[in-house]
Amino acid sequence: MREDLARWQFAFTSVNHFLFVPVTIGLAFLTALLQTAWHRRGGSEYLRLTRFFGTLLVINVAIGVVTGLVQEFEFGMNWSAYSKLVGNIFGAPLAMEGLAAFFLESTFLGLWLFGWDKLSRRVHLATIWLVALGSVLSAAFIMAANSWMQHPVGYLMVHGKPQLTDIWALFTNPVFIWSYAKVVLAALVTGAAVMLAVSAWQLRRGGDRAVFTRSARLGLIVLVPAILLAMLVGDELGVIEARYQPMKIAAAEAQWKTCQPCAFSLIQIGGGNNDHAPTQILAIPHLLSLLATNHWNGKVVGMTPLQAQYAAKYGPGNYVPNVFVQYWGMRAMAYLAVIVFLVGVWGLWLSRRKKLGTARRFLWTAQWLVILPFLINTAGWLLTESGRQPWIVQGIMLTKHGLSPTVSTPMLWTSVIAFVLLYGTLGTVDLLLMLRYSRKELAPAPAQDAAGEPVPAMEY
Repeated sequence: MREDLARWQFAFTSVNHFLFVPVTIGLAFLTALLQTAWHRRGGSEYLRLTRFFGTLLVINVAIGVVTGLVQEFEFGMNWSAYSKLVGNIFGAPLAMEGLAAFFLESTFLGLWLFGWDKLSRRVHLATIWLVALGSVLSAAFIMAANSWMQHPVGYLMVHGKPQLTDIWALFTNPVFIWSYAKVVLAALVTGAAVMLAVSAWQLRRGGDRAVFTRSARLGLIVLVPAILLAMLVGDELGVIEARYQPMKIAAAEAQWKTCQPCAFSLIQIGGGNNDHAPTQILAIPHLLSLLATNHWNGKVVGMTPLQAQYAAKYGPGNYVPNVFVQYWGMRAMAYLAVIVFLVGVWGLWLSRRKKLGTARRFLWTAQWLVILPFLINTAGWLLTESGRQPWIVQGIMLTKHGLSPTVSTPMLWTSVIAFVLLYGTLGTVDLLLMLRYSRKELAPAPAQDAAGEPVPAMEY
């Protein structure tokens, strides 16, 4: 019970925090693009859009920071045994994130917010790009720490405890390289979908067509290649995980027996932890072999032989993750990504025909499309973290051994309920603020926007 509650608590806080992270990374990049367009081309349209979407960025950053702080304390309170064993490795990239990336992002966000009427246009433009850089650096350090848990590298075991011997190994870890690329691309997809949805709502409700058509087009220009690249990177990440975490990939296909070549089931019945004989309704021959090995006739080891191997190597126990979560998490992520891509292509086609601002069916669809990236991101995190179980650090420490010995079940129940209420409140506040400010009319163009000159400060 204690292990389940501690896992549920951390999963709940992590998933909620990751609702804000992609929006921050994506909107920071898109806002920087809008301000760059204003800096290079002049005119008031891009300046007004920069301020409009910059306001949404600031709201999201403020709420996102609060939701992220809790996780640092959870490592010490609920998972102290884990922190004691691997804290000298896991803590290094986290310290880098706090001391370097977070301070970079927060410092230059403040300069960007309050420097409109104090900094030159060129210097002010640099501040928003540094905000975007800080956000991606922050994600890099976090992903380096997480990837080490998935595939530990750069360490030696000293008296039963892993000691870091090569810090650069954390940042050349193949799992880190591909998972980090996927996270950044997913963030661009999320930010672009938010920009597209807000622009579509404004266009449907009579907002400035000339201005919001530009932001909708920018959202599509970023969205389509980003989601396509995210799918390709995700495919290569599957190959890497099949190499280092074969149980995760076998569970994602509910593949109990070893196969060669292997078909990919589009949908099936059964195949869960208590059903080793699923009924595949639609299956594509050889596709799983390609996805897991990059070879037409590649071999995928099944969960049953893997379970026997792990039991012989690590001792008795159940080393199979939740197959239902893995199987459907994989498909939710992939199928929804295809929908996002197709809708994005539809939008680019309308933009090419100069009908983007008036195509009401597309604009209605684009409004609701914004939900899908959040579902994709959540499914991806479930796939990644659930697939590692029962390990908290692959091959080194089981999750059940990472719990704090002094945290009781009543304490965990209390904290879980408190976090549900707190995060529910924060999420509601963020949603209401984002809706309120995304539905406001564009502010009028500032009176002073000559090249090289500061402009009046933003109003909230």
